[in-house]
Amino acid sequence: MFPWNLHEGIKKRVENMNPEEIDKYVQSMVAKMFPQNMEGVMNPQEWLKGIQGLQPDPGQAEARLNASVFETHEFVFIRIPIKDDAWLKNMKILHTSNQAIIKNIPQSGEQHTIPLPAIVKKKGAIASHRDGILEIKLPRSFHTQISEINVPDI
Repeated sequence: MFPWNLHEGIKKRVENMNPEEIDKYVQSMVAKMFPQNMEGVMNPQEWLKGIQGLQPDPGQAEARLNASVFETHEFVFIRIPIKDDAWLKNMKILHTSNQAIIKNIPQSGEQHTIPLPAIVKKKGAIASHRDGILEIKLPRSFHTQISEINVPDI
């Protein structure tokens, strides 16, 4: 594919190359090209450790509320154990197409975001409380919104 055999000098250099020396050379060149404050980018594990500390754990809200989330063919259900009936008076329940937001439980001002396993409709959600369990029933959305983008002729 490449004309390595055309030049005798290149052929001899390739045969005598040590992979460790090549790696050291590449690392030194890359270190010269990037500033010192970007060293974390060179080592993906170090970079990821820094990022993981900034992002909240998606299951963390579910763990604190002890919420269970599951889906059926028609609905997405969220079940939250209610330890105090006063929670029901203070709480607010909101949702987007892919997450539920529970506010003011267990303490006023707290907010919990629960990722949903499927896209849900904007309207039609129902919440009911029975035997110490709050059940939120969200209808699934089966309509994927697809928009065409025209590319004008230049």
